[in-house]
Amino acid sequence: MAEHLPNAMTDDPVAVSDLADQLMGAADREGIPAAEINKEVESVYEVIFEALANREGSLAG
Repeated sequence: MAEHLPNAMTDDPVAVSDLADQLMGAADREGIPAAEINKEVESVYEVIFEALANREGSLAG
């Protein structure tokens, strides 16, 4: 996932929501249903938010 995150760090909820929407759209185009993703993670938004906060070389506030 890290290679697909933007280079900028953000804690903007709207930006993270947009990334989550992009992820779900990409999964749909690849034939991966949302239900399958939701079985694996409780919240795509939270996964992306945590990934941005904890990317290599950064320290969570």
